[in-house]
Amino acid sequence: METTSFKTLNAITSLSFHFRSRALLLRPLYLAQFKKRHFCSSLSISQRFSALCSVSERGNGNSLPHGIGEAVSEVSRNKLLQVVLVSPQIPGNTGCIARTCAASAVGLHLVGPLGFQVDDTKLKRAGLDYWPYVVVKVHDSWAEFRDYFRQQEGDKRLLAFTKRGKATHSEFSYRKGDYLLFGSETRGLPPEALLDCENESIGGGTIRIPMVETYVRCLNLSVSVGIALYEASRQLNYEQLKFPSETCIDNEKSFITEDIFA
Repeated sequence: METTSFKTLNAITSLSFHFRSRALLLRPLYLAQFKKRHFCSSLSISQRFSALCSVSERGNGNSLPHGIGEAVSEVSRNKLLQVVLVSPQIPGNTGCIARTCAASAVGLHLVGPLGFQVDDTKLKRAGLDYWPYVVVKVHDSWAEFRDYFRQQEGDKRLLAFTKRGKATHSEFSYRKGDYLLFGSETRGLPPEALLDCENESIGGGTIRIPMVETYVRCLNLSVSVGIALYEASRQLNYEQLKFPSETCIDNEKSFITEDIFA
């Protein structure tokens, strides 16, 4: 009896493995068929929600993900809000934030030193095929970014998001031209950045996102950016999303069917 049951179990296991192996072999074919069948319909949706930032700005020869900013033109230059990451360490977080910036039509600044190469595979994967719809500017240091910031025209100010911020993110009043600053996953914002944010000439103060600190040290960086960015966008009536849509990039090579960071 036991021998018969054991043989039956082996047969079921082998059959299961056979189907699993076959499914893995056929998976690329299924994805290709899915892509061919749904690409046109997906393209029309993408056209409606195409990014509205400016063209890509590649700083100091850094090799940013291929196709970055190619789906937008100078006509859609929008600097209503900007996200600034100072010394980010985890490429997956930065890629997810780039995706959020593409969805909310704001620019992204990466301030060195970075904890990864800007052509890191994990960075590209986390951003999926949305890189053509986000503008990324890389600065080697805080001093370089500060010089860049001072040269920008119009009303602007630096806002630091930190655990020790004086104002709560939902009670703070945002305005056009705000740069939302976020620090490293391990060390937060450097002292010089915090000091500049407190400077009345270029800064607007420090902001915190409420949380239980008894057993959680901090929120994930990409989560914090999403919370802050969409609160600021809400207060500004999502004005950065109210631009005419542009042509979606038609590039089958950039089509990615799996979101490994979801």
